Amino acid sequence: MNRRKSREQALCFLFENTFDLQNTDEIILNAKDIREEKISEFSEQIFKGVLENLETIDSHIEKNLNGWTKERISKTSISILRMAIFEILFCDDIPVGVSINEAVELAKKYSTKKEASYINGMLGSVAKDLNLIGE
Repeated sequence: MNRRKSREQALCFLFENTFDLQNTDEIILNAKDIREEKISEFSEQIFKGVLENLETIDSHIEKNLNGWTKERISKTSISILRMAIFEILFCDDIPVGVSINEAVELAKKYSTKKEASYINGMLGSVAKDLNLIGE
């Protein structure tokens, strides 16, 4: 499974977690057993990594909301933002621009153009705050 498909799988896990706070192993086991999915190592790394670092990741989201509240962001968009910020903060082998671009593409596919634009701006702000623009 390529990284784009792995990100989609991780997005599904994160989205599912926003509705039902099961433990990570239970969500992955259900995907394997009930939906008969092959679980990518990269998607599992993202999913578990986001949940293990949720407080740090959400602090970056909240810092860059610009008049919004986190609760106002759709479950799809919050899942995409969390995943991209995890990559930006903890995946040194992935360029920041790639993480942002992949997040925007996921938003275009699973959300709206307006939310894709918002995600692009939010992630740009996060990268700027971290002095990672241009990486």
